[in-house]
Amino acid sequence: MTITDYDRDRGLVTIVVQEVGVTTRYLGALDEGDEILDIVGPLGEAPQFEPGGHVIGVGGGYGAAALLCLMRERKQQGDRTTIIVGARQKDLLILVDELREVCDNLELCTDDGSTGFKGLVTERLQQLIDGDQSERPDYVLAIGPMPMMRAVADTTRTTGIATQASLDPLMIDGTGMCGGCRVTIGGEVKFACVDGPFFDAHQVDFDEAVQRSKMYVKEEALAACRRSEGGMS
Repeated sequence: MTITDYDRDRGLVTIVVQEVGVTTRYLGALDEGDEILDIVGPLGEAPQFEPGGHVIGVGGGYGAAALLCLMRERKQQGDRTTIIVGARQKDLLILVDELREVCDNLELCTDDGSTGFKGLVTERLQQLIDGDQSERPDYVLAIGPMPMMRAVADTTRTTGIATQASLDPLMIDGTGMCGGCRVTIGGEVKFACVDGPFFDAHQVDFDEAVQRSKMYVKEEALAACRRSEGGMS
């Protein structure tokens, strides 16, 4: 799940949820007018870029939703903005119209070629880096599945392009108390929820981060089994 939009004047926050585990399935079962007991925030730190450059946001899955407000803010600050989002097929892409409104250029990628560029988001990113110098990014921001963010980091590692990855997939309580999102950044221990979630992607120990992202797979499966046996109550 991720916050994708907000309206300060109306006091509204928009959250996009993909039903995967027990908690997100409970959220998906809510009806209009139902309530969530508490929301805590804002937490963590915003990504830091010098204004005035060309920022490319790369999103996969729910990462496309997280890019919406981030890239809108970058554009409002005077940056040139490109968003690259990918999915296996066209009908799995989300918020296409909304994303198109908040950036200068939207690049769609699908594995099967059903729309946009046929291939991975990193392949399209590489084309933009290698192409016309005017299209080359000054900064890259990656939000999405851990393998995708790792691939983005590998794509830009030797280019000198500053790249940040959002390690929010590791976060659990969001306050730094549980230690579940502990990561190693440039040899130093950090916590994704309070020190991040955005870190220099070239400094992230992705081997550790991937391993940590799978730490509670058995517990998540057990929780799903219990929910199935006990219903929604």
